[in-house]
Amino acid sequence: MGKDTNFIGQPILGQLLSFLDKGKIRKASKALKADRYVKRFDSYTHVVVMLFAVFEGYHSIRDTVLGLLSNTVKLQHLGLDYVVRRSTFSDANHRRPHKLFEQVYYQTYDAHKHVLSDSQLSKKDMRRLYIMDSTTITLFKDILKGVGRNPENGKKKGGIKAHTIINSQDSMPCFVRYTESARHDHVLLKDVDLPEHSFICFDKGYVDYAQYDVFTSRKIWYVTRLKDNALYQAKQEFDIPDDVHAGVLKDEEIELFYGENKQQIHRARRIAFWDDENNRVFEFITNNFELSADEIALIYKKRWQIELLFKQLKQNFPLKYFFGDNENAIIIQIWSAMIANLLLTILRSKIKKKWAFSNMMSIVRYQLMSYINVYAFFEDPEKAWRKKIAEEKEREKYRQADPQQSLFPLQGACF
Repeated sequence: MGKDTNFIGQPILGQLLSFLDKGKIRKASKALKADRYVKRFDSYTHVVVMLFAVFEGYHSIRDTVLGLLSNTVKLQHLGLDYVVRRSTFSDANHRRPHKLFEQVYYQTYDAHKHVLSDSQLSKKDMRRLYIMDSTTITLFKDILKGVGRNPENGKKKGGIKAHTIINSQDSMPCFVRYTESARHDHVLLKDVDLPEHSFICFDKGYVDYAQYDVFTSRKIWYVTRLKDNALYQAKQEFDIPDDVHAGVLKDEEIELFYGENKQQIHRARRIAFWDDENNRVFEFITNNFELSADEIALIYKKRWQIELLFKQLKQNFPLKYFFGDNENAIIIQIWSAMIANLLLTILRSKIKKKWAFSNMMSIVRYQLMSYINVYAFFEDPEKAWRKKIAEEKEREKYRQADPQQSLFPLQGACF
């Protein structure tokens, strides 16, 4: 019998872990003093165990430890030499700073972002497009303050909000901040630090005209929608060239009034755009007066990328069950899901064959500790099967050519 063409000496998880830099993780751990008073369950082991739990989709520490025990003979290929106890695992999630997992994510993203780029935007200016939004993760315990009014029954769930910026070229988060869900989105705008002449796109939840002025002074171009209750005055209307998209209805300069007694003014550009798909008018504002009106509309349309990312994360790494009842443990688990999503995205970018992310995730989850060469399999999943069929045909052909190889070579003969 021929050897499986997809066999390799590392389980799938081990191949995914190869994208991590173990040396940098240890360096970050030392800087954060994350391994102080730790005997065996060091930072790298903690990262590996959390990724094992996230990829497998385990719901508790107990399930994770049992999963590790069931793969005892394979753990050495993950760099593990023992199985952590539940109490040690729980203590690590509570005490080890979540900043470590944050740095693991950013280190891995920075090392591999060159292979993730897949932008359809052709203009050089639009390749510097960043998209900002937030998503809320509901918690079953009131660990962090929830958003909205208190319900009549008094039972209000807590929540954590992930404020995220993605690079439009690779659709991967390059900035993430976690806050209680009750915190308003716009306060995170002051933390945005982008190069000059970058574009950042966000929805109306991030309205902050004072910060818009800061962006303008730093030559960072924003694109967002105009709030319905915005107070503004039209100053100058621009001509709409014939080659601009027919959906552009108006292009004008406006002054937005804000602050105490509406005494402060922010200069912006307002674009009214008719969208045939949604059968409605959108009003965009920006501090960029160079790009055409339809290009501004296209930039805002690209904002949908971040919604697809949130959908991908929630569908493939659902955060419904947490390994701890404290804020640190919850953030560690969220960062672990982000790292797992990044590792699978890197793998996907290195494979020429087009795969849906969810299909790849299903195979990885069910074969996580199998010794399958992920590159060979995902490039040609039927190769091993075709080889097996060819071998069977060759054996059948040989048996027909030499009847003595058959157990009953003289079928139907009389003795």
